[in-house]
Amino acid sequence: MRLETDLTKITRIAQERKEENWRFRSFLKAYDEAPREIDRIVHDLYQRISSEIDCQQCANCCRKIQPILNRKDIRVFSRGLGLDVNQFKEQFLVKDDETPDKFRFNTLPCPFLRGNLCLNYEHRPQDCRSFPHLHKRDFTSRLWEVVENYSLCPLVFNVYEYLKRELWHKNW
Repeated sequence: MRLETDLTKITRIAQERKEENWRFRSFLKAYDEAPREIDRIVHDLYQRISSEIDCQQCANCCRKIQPILNRKDIRVFSRGLGLDVNQFKEQFLVKDDETPDKFRFNTLPCPFLRGNLCLNYEHRPQDCRSFPHLHKRDFTSRLWEVVENYSLCPLVFNVYEYLKRELWHKNW
């Protein structure tokens, strides 16, 4: 399996294939196979590809995406830093516009990113632990974020490209 990990190349290809990616999204939404079958394929691709790509060598998600933190995330993360919850919220967080009871880090890149490593990795928020969310069920219900993350994450890029080859190009 030939994987692309060069972020500059991924960004360029994402721009070139923007329309194609949205057409493929529409194809997946209308795909006549059961959603479980697509999930199975995506999970298999994700497992194979993630075993070959080290996220800690990239950390682009930490540079480009602000994770959403819930109360538990805030409590655990601040404890890992040795900070009081209120002090942590005041210094590093802002309320999320879409979900008022949740928060985001107040800067990009993540204020806890040093090089390609998280300073508080063992206590990172669930949104960070779960990214790029390709292991979850109901892949076709999250295609908007998949297309958005295609240009940011080598895992998403490669899974989506292989998925195109397995499902779409075979049907052309």
